[in-house]
Amino acid sequence: MTDAHRPGWAVIIPVKPTAVGKSRLELRTVDRVTLARAIALDTITAAAACDAVAQVYVVTDDAALVSLAFDIPGLRFVPEDDGTGKPRGIDAAVAVGADAAGEGMPRAALLGDLPALRPEDLAAALNAAFSVDRAVVPDAEGTGTTLVTAGSGIRLLTSFGDGSFARHVDLGCRALEIMRASTLRRDVDTADQLDVAAELGLGPRTAALLAAQISR
Repeated sequence: MTDAHRPGWAVIIPVKPTAVGKSRLELRTVDRVTLARAIALDTITAAAACDAVAQVYVVTDDAALVSLAFDIPGLRFVPEDDGTGKPRGIDAAVAVGADAAGEGMPRAALLGDLPALRPEDLAAALNAAFSVDRAVVPDAEGTGTTLVTAGSGIRLLTSFGDGSFARHVDLGCRALEIMRASTLRRDVDTADQLDVAAELGLGPRTAALLAAQISR
């Protein structure tokens, strides 16, 4: 639960076009594009349900994802395309979302590949980040990043990609002490990582998709 006197967070979730996203997540019986959308939608749903979050900004050019998110309340979609027709990198997409959010409230960049994310785990991290200028949450392996934050009036700086955790620390982010078992640290890029996330409990869209494939 967030403090009533604290401003809510703007959470920015960049989602790559599913045709190019999650290229390493190949399951023999599940369409990768459909699975990537389900994972993103479960992440977005958890963020929207988080008590500490005032607004979710989804940066994407995936029209199908926008259509499928019709039942998730309180979303704002921001187009990623800068007019060139070429997909931007994650950091550029986050910057687009940060511009849309402005600097009048605390902002957080959250990766869209956390299918087991629970709203309370996100709230715990955001509440911990409130008292510092910038913060970062590592992935379960400790080398990547799942969340980067910046307080009100402070520029949101991100450097996602391989080895990003160390880069975020170098950018001045304080590493939050979030348990390795937290669903916020369990991002999914491979089938093995999806299996581990499933042990924590997948979101409804991802779980239903996988269950449907198993029952065939």
